[in-house]
Amino acid sequence: MAPNPERGRARIEWAATRMSLLDRLRTAFRDERPFAGKRIAMSIHLEAKTACLAIFLRDSGAEVWATGCNPLSTQDDVAAALAQEERIIVNARHGASEAEYTEDLRSTLAGRPDFILDDGGDLVALLQEEPQENVIGGCEETTTGVARLRVLAREKKLRFPMFAVNDAKMKSLFDNRYGTGQSVWDGIFRSTNLLIAGKTVVVVGYGWTGRGIALRARPRRPRDDLRGQPGQRPGGVDGGVYGRADRRSDWHRRPRDHRHGVHRRRPRIGAS
Repeated sequence: MAPNPERGRARIEWAATRMSLLDRLRTAFRDERPFAGKRIAMSIHLEAKTACLAIFLRDSGAEVWATGCNPLSTQDDVAAALAQEERIIVNARHGASEAEYTEDLRSTLAGRPDFILDDGGDLVALLQEEPQENVIGGCEETTTGVARLRVLAREKKLRFPMFAVNDAKMKSLFDNRYGTGQSVWDGIFRSTNLLIAGKTVVVVGYGWTGRGIALRARPRRPRDDLRGQPGQRPGGVDGGVYGRADRRSDWHRRPRDHRHGVHRRRPRIGAS
């Protein structure tokens, strides 16, 4: 099926209505144009929200080259709509082969960017092999990408500074805990069409993503089990079991009066 840019544009416009912080920044940056004359290359999950980011950077004065960071997450309708925007060049399609994906990365870097936005470290890896002196720096938003960057930095091979967005508290909370915590369940529900009530959920890992998945499982009342690597312990900064999801409500023991928010005692059987 051919991509439908109109449908993609509708998704972008809807997402933009839910991104109030980006909209406030756009209002300020549209006049200031802090990226005027700069070129920005993006390797990201190419969907409606990241398309809004690309348009924001364009509105802030930049020329933008965008590609995906995972061919399976690229939304063709959104990519087609984004490609119709002025000063935004898109090199991506859903289901691209590994060779096609690498070529898309190279085509994106052919714009000779001043800054890069990377997700997973593939742009940086290519720039290590094929250096471009014009690159000022960039940012990386994933655990995997930051780990790759730290190896390069430790070996003193990193050619330009990179900001570890993944280490920001906002990223850990909004993206990993709340975002991925919900989207994992969305994917499971769409692919299996199953109820999870009463089922056992095992989450491997004590990171923010694992905790977010467990957190989202609890209201649906499965039995959950949060597990980490050997040596990790529940609680504290490294993780924590927030409570078992199969804990049954004591509603039958303490009925609540919703109007006044107080508990009432259930009268004993046989009481006068």
